[in-house]
Amino acid sequence: MFCKKDIARNEFMLVRGLAHCGYDWWWHSFTAHHAETGEEKPFFLEFFVCNPELGGDEPVFGQLEENRKVGKKPSYLMVKVGTWGEDARQLHRFFGLSKVRVALGVPFSVAAGDGSCEDGLGADCFLSETESYGQVSVSEEDAKNHPEYMSDSGSIKWNLKIDKQIPFNVGYGASKPFRTLQLFEMFWHVEGMKSYFSGEIEYNGEKYIVTPEDCYGYADKNWGRDFTSPWVWLSSNNLTSKITGKKLENSVFDIGGGRPKVGPLVLDRKLLSAFYYEGKCYEFNFSKFWTNTRTFFDCRETESRIVWHVEQSTWNTKMITHITCEKKDMLLVNYESPKGEKRHNRLWNGGNGKGTVKLYENDELVDEIEVSNVGCEYGEFC
Repeated sequence: MFCKKDIARNEFMLVRGLAHCGYDWWWHSFTAHHAETGEEKPFFLEFFVCNPELGGDEPVFGQLEENRKVGKKPSYLMVKVGTWGEDARQLHRFFGLSKVRVALGVPFSVAAGDGSCEDGLGADCFLSETESYGQVSVSEEDAKNHPEYMSDSGSIKWNLKIDKQIPFNVGYGASKPFRTLQLFEMFWHVEGMKSYFSGEIEYNGEKYIVTPEDCYGYADKNWGRDFTSPWVWLSSNNLTSKITGKKLENSVFDIGGGRPKVGPLVLDRKLLSAFYYEGKCYEFNFSKFWTNTRTFFDCRETESRIVWHVEQSTWNTKMITHITCEKKDMLLVNYESPKGEKRHNRLWNGGNGKGTVKLYENDELVDEIEVSNVGCEYGEFC
């Protein structure tokens, strides 16, 4: 079943070929509340390592013209933090990889800094399976004068505990043999599609509190040589049955994929999906061919919003997901590939999606579910 924990899939993957042409990132998203007003605000946090074998004391930016001219690849740890909403921001802090300490094996940890901090690790920014802390601050001047930072301006400081509750283990596609052979262009593992976060966020001087019961937390991991196009992601654990009116406290769904590549083989328009519905597992996984999983999806951009419509079925189950997110609450998330290319220039990313999921079994409606606080992403190379 997909709800099997496997933290070995969260370990650092940039060895052998991926060490000089690869990325590895750990993504987290959650909702916090303003310490004084109670205002709800979604945040995200990511540690992104690129081409460690090419690293040194200073980060190497693939977007710098002088590096692009000579084909110099990017190499750094990028700590990406930000928020969604009408003031959506992504803030980036870069470290040269000689100033980054990655714990190899299981469990993973990433510590970055110059060694002057008094936390026992000398880390300005830190991430492990169970906690993260750090600070990212980008001035308006730096954001304007350094487009290679791919960053907005602002400041975020965080101190969080992480408790990953329900995983989405995608199966043999990310198993040890496939990881060792580095067969997929982009791998995915979700150790915490439902996760509990607790702690504090300080955003532009305003304090926010994160509590497990209403954080709607999520934690996953991607690694590989390049990104997929199209790029699709939808997930939420803020779910309410439209039939009973009750909150589904033990449920979460997750959908991801687009155009996976296995060696030279391209698998066009494929998604991996899981719905943990009040303790029962429903999975739609094209790699498990014996399930006869079929998928149709239509993602599009209108003038004011992004729309996702996904239909998936197996021999005896079906899931229909329809989500929208207002573009004013989203951002165009920025990455460069390990080759130094920036091909995703309209990769819409949000945390305020809303919509419905219909779940069927043996042609009978199991539930129609209202979903909120949806983490969502869509983009194609352009």
